[in-house]
Amino acid sequence: MSDTNKNLAIALFSELLTVDQLAKMSFARVLPKGMELSHFSVLNHLAHAGTEKSPGQLAQTFHLTRGAITNTLNKLEWAGWVHVRPDWDDARKKMVSISPPGIAARDAALAAIAPVISELVDTVGQEKVKATLPVLRELRTKLNEN
Repeated sequence: MSDTNKNLAIALFSELLTVDQLAKMSFARVLPKGMELSHFSVLNHLAHAGTEKSPGQLAQTFHLTRGAITNTLNKLEWAGWVHVRPDWDDARKKMVSISPPGIAARDAALAAIAPVISELVDTVGQEKVKATLPVLRELRTKLNEN
């Protein structure tokens, strides 16, 4: 790797890590009381999936350990935002679905996050954001292959 590529790679990932941290902090500030970003992520995924998922599938989706996803699911179940049931085909496994209060909580979180994102898009400019998205998607795809 040339020095130019090395320096570019370091600058890119430094910016990505910084933006990631700042975005998480901005979103965490506006989420409904009691909701963490990890909760929103799981609720949003389940809402989009429209189908039940096993804890193992969720762990794989979010690149987490089963223990970490179980901890999050326990909190979501306690809040009434997800339903966890035994897998009818294999009683050793469980299946998770979003509950109606979970959909409402996810919608409230989206309503709180949307103005933050909208303001960022307005500040940076729609054209720059549109131009950046394909690059970010390609980076995500490449990183997901590893």
